[in-house]
Amino acid sequence: MAPIIEVTHLVKEFGSVRAVDDLSFRVEEGTITGLLGPNGAGKTTTIQMLLDLITPTSGTIRILGKEYRSAREYILANLNFSSPYVSLPGNLKVHENLLTFGRLYGVLNLREQIDRLADFFEIREFMKKLTYNLSTGQLTRLNLTKALLNNPKLLLLDEPTASLDPDIADRTRQLLKRIQKERGVTILYTSHNMEEVEEICDKVIFIQRGRLKDEGTPEELVKKYGREDLNDVFLHIARNQTV
Repeated sequence: MAPIIEVTHLVKEFGSVRAVDDLSFRVEEGTITGLLGPNGAGKTTTIQMLLDLITPTSGTIRILGKEYRSAREYILANLNFSSPYVSLPGNLKVHENLLTFGRLYGVLNLREQIDRLADFFEIREFMKKLTYNLSTGQLTRLNLTKALLNNPKLLLLDEPTASLDPDIADRTRQLLKRIQKERGVTILYTSHNMEEVEEICDKVIFIQRGRLKDEGTPEELVKKYGREDLNDVFLHIARNQTV
């Protein structure tokens, strides 16, 4: 079976800066895969290329077995993205935001889909509130609801629990595991919380200076580097600048 994501010799240059440098990796269907690395490692640039927001300098990206140049509409119809750093229009009510994005995605039976997801993410109680007035935890659940409106096969999540208190962060992790189990969604997940990554990720990909540093299950990498946990592995990789 072909991987959901296949990145091959990917390069992205901004002038004289090479943000992504000959990066190759695969994400298998039905997994939660962590994309990890220190600040400046190239994670955000890679995500932006996976979303076709910026064009690679060279290399190839295949999503769902296809490339953007020949199947852009198909790919974008089957993936979605969520990040606490991307704001939804605050002057719209929650249900208005969901209706707006659902129409942009061309979701069939949109109101029924919103109702199902509102129950799944327990957001029904604040559907009529202005988005601007939501708490951080509520915004996280709204962003995840928005990201699942089109029933994506692939979900890209950029630090979805950032700034959440421990209770809401734990609830969010449980929701993500439910999404993977009940909906069969493949998730590519960035985070700086290594305890969280160990809890929910089937595999992790470490990048450094835009290159692949290492990959494997959290358990495999902890054993390989002879460290106590994945946080120690992260610190070791981040402080070792040899790629």
